[in-house]
Amino acid sequence: MSAITPDRLPVNRPGPIWTPGNDPTPIAILGSTGSVGTQTVDVAAHMPDRIRVAALCARKNIDLLVQQAWQLKPDLIVSSDPALLNREIPAGTRVVIGADGMLEAATLPEIQIVVTATSGHAAIIPTAEAIKAGKCVALANKETIVCAGELILPLAEKHGVALRPVDSEHSAIWQSLSAARGSGMKRLILTASGGPFRTYSQEEIQHATIEQALKHPTWSMGGKITIDSATLMNKGLEVIEAHWLFSMPYEQIDVLVHPESIIHSIVEFADQSQVAQLSLPDMRLPIQYALSYPDHIAGPCKPLSLAEVGSLHFAAPDEARFPALRIAREAGSQGGPYPTILSAADEIAVEAFIAGRIGFPDIAAIVEEMLSRYSGPTSMSFDLIAEVDQWARAAAASIIESRAT
Repeated sequence: MSAITPDRLPVNRPGPIWTPGNDPTPIAILGSTGSVGTQTVDVAAHMPDRIRVAALCARKNIDLLVQQAWQLKPDLIVSSDPALLNREIPAGTRVVIGADGMLEAATLPEIQIVVTATSGHAAIIPTAEAIKAGKCVALANKETIVCAGELILPLAEKHGVALRPVDSEHSAIWQSLSAARGSGMKRLILTASGGPFRTYSQEEIQHATIEQALKHPTWSMGGKITIDSATLMNKGLEVIEAHWLFSMPYEQIDVLVHPESIIHSIVEFADQSQVAQLSLPDMRLPIQYALSYPDHIAGPCKPLSLAEVGSLHFAAPDEARFPALRIAREAGSQGGPYPTILSAADEIAVEAFIAGRIGFPDIAAIVEEMLSRYSGPTSMSFDLIAEVDQWARAAAASIIESRAT
């Protein structure tokens, strides 16, 4: 991959930019009842002059979805649960049930920004359709870029669409790139808290419990991403995302363990200078910047006091104790369908760990075994992603079943 100048990156395309006196920018939130989705709703509520939530999508949590609908009065709400049809909703809000509703929300003519806050592979096709419809996409869904970056980035280039990262690490790189003019970006450094097992020995990690793995030291997140943070798989997925979002070769993307989670990422330039973005760990900040770009505006986040923090610590990641980081990087370097196998197998393995069917170290081992088993086609398409996803989930479940018996 040849490096391109920062001004040509999809994260730096202008997209919709609000100016005083204009109507609020209409947005759609895919996955509005999840962790990132609820925080996006919170951010939107703090900037009603700039943002109007025109569409909300959720899967099953219709109680919260209805509550959000009454708060925001959107044009459209979508759920996979038909029970929503029996609930009282605001006048003027249309209800759609089923997967086609998410596609409709992502492509509504009035929508200017689509926030992909839903988890899993279900966001890939709606994101692609939003791009084809010319929508700016605020990306919080990892799988879209991890599995389909090879397809999504050319699609965004073709349609001239802006991709705005919501993940704190990629948002930090995006913000740090404002120091760059033209070329000169040399290296990206993603920071990682190290998770709950940062100081555990390899022996202690072998016997890690579900309760221990779910106690993240700095971030409050959903169960899947919290376990991925404990294995460092999450950081490996972020390396793959950074490769695509910032057109950076894998050998120029590093990970640095930083337990305080104050520095979210660092950009190193050709002159050896480094620029970093700092803030308290709060997902609402990168969400807000994706919606208010290029402005940094007042919002709900607390200010950072380095005097109160006192000191910051850094260390190289230990891939012997946390092999998932190495495995993810290798899958990303292989490209093609391998990141999809990585993502799908990890999801099945994490579910099995949470259910008590496998041990913590088995998560990375199962994912690595799945990657070694694949011998199918590698020419990428959205159809191949769907096929490989199904194969990887079934095969991973079979491996787990054989280990449990």
